[in-house]
Amino acid sequence: MKHLSEILAGVAALDEGDRPVTGLEFDSRRVKEGQVFVAVKGTQTDGHQYISAALGKGAVAVVGEVKPDDFPTDKVWVTVKDSAWALAQMSSAFYGHPSRDLKLVGVTGTNGKTTTVTLLHQLFTAMGVKAGLLSTIENKIGGEVLVSTHTTPDSVAINRLLREMVAEGCVVAFMEVSSHAIDQHRVSGLEFAGGVFTNLTREHLDYHGTMLDYLNVKKKFFDFLPKGSFALANIDDKNGLVMMQNTKAEKHTLALKRMADFSAKIRSNSLDGLHLEMNGHEVYARLIGRFNAYNLLTAFGVAVLLGESEEAVLQVLSGLPGAPGRFEKVADPNSKRMGIVDYAHTPDALEKVLDTINELKQPTVDLFTVVGCGGDRDKTKRPVMGALAAAKSTQAVFTSDNPRSEEPEVIIREMWAGVAAEDQHKVLDIVNRQSAIQTACRLAGNEGIVLVAGKGHEKYQIVKGEKIPFDDKAELLNEFLNTRH
Repeated sequence: MKHLSEILAGVAALDEGDRPVTGLEFDSRRVKEGQVFVAVKGTQTDGHQYISAALGKGAVAVVGEVKPDDFPTDKVWVTVKDSAWALAQMSSAFYGHPSRDLKLVGVTGTNGKTTTVTLLHQLFTAMGVKAGLLSTIENKIGGEVLVSTHTTPDSVAINRLLREMVAEGCVVAFMEVSSHAIDQHRVSGLEFAGGVFTNLTREHLDYHGTMLDYLNVKKKFFDFLPKGSFALANIDDKNGLVMMQNTKAEKHTLALKRMADFSAKIRSNSLDGLHLEMNGHEVYARLIGRFNAYNLLTAFGVAVLLGESEEAVLQVLSGLPGAPGRFEKVADPNSKRMGIVDYAHTPDALEKVLDTINELKQPTVDLFTVVGCGGDRDKTKRPVMGALAAAKSTQAVFTSDNPRSEEPEVIIREMWAGVAAEDQHKVLDIVNRQSAIQTACRLAGNEGIVLVAGKGHEKYQIVKGEKIPFDDKAELLNEFLNTRH
């Protein structure tokens, strides 16, 4: 009997050159004669309910977990234990296993994924190595930028992009690996040259339920790394060594606080950048803050494990700008006032950004924080983020983030619930995000710092299912240009 992957590869070949249509994104208008339909169970819908419609539009094969009693005898049916896993295997086979044709490195963890993969792409590009990128902000094939809609795309899109990268001459690729992607088998079927763990803090509990479940999903990524690959973990995080307990990959460590294979010490840290000692070498970097010291160290470690020399890597690393919307400074051309845009949308990320600013700014400089929380996401973090913003800012302005189907006023009330009594006088609530940014800028006067947190690189707000154009950085700059002090 054929191995299951061979059967699935054969079914995938029926697709006549287009990708399989899945139940997660079913649209009868997309089904073409001769395609295979994969019935995937999602969080909100089950692709099995669309089998008849797909067959009616010309699908000639179906991959699913439960075969309908009335399934036509003249169509091909393949029973699998998990359709999402099967789709990942099919996708890899259909596109010729592209992850085998380059060195693919996956970066997982709660925070730091985007900056790390962006630094790696910038680093290898600057060193003359053609590289691919799959990130929250954007996907890149060499220098070509493609729009990104998810931290980690679906398995079909990943393999298609990797095949395009190989065709364009990419020899390495760096991708964010989210917990959702691991749990939903979006990265199953890929062969990684290396896996990286950044850190683990509270996030996505609306999906995973508990921190233990969240940890175990992340750990699965390392459990399935192949022999001959590498695993690199931040062991300053208590979960770093846990991630590598059962991996077959070669284990490597990084740390700022203890001995590790890749270690760094912060010699100085200012709003102008970092001065680090990294594995005995001095390096000055444009990025700011302790959290970015970890990101830089991680990029350094990955590059060395991929065969680059330490000296060559550090020389290039010092000039890299990092990722858009990650502690991105916005200067006021008319005064000493400064804006900072950051994607911080978890309690840990927000606390690190606030602590970094408070550590680096002059004591007489005030900090004004504009922050909201996303709708239809983990509600338990809202009071925590409200408490942090109020406690660690001169003034906090609670506002709308991506409210999605929720009312922003309700989200703001839930943020207020965490604010300590002694900090309540420091909080304003302004639902309109543009007005909130304008207010914070005007309160900042000539030399205050305005942190706009939560959306970073995003250039939209999601309200009632609609994406409305909105750019935190543009709003900050516009306000700076249009106010005089």
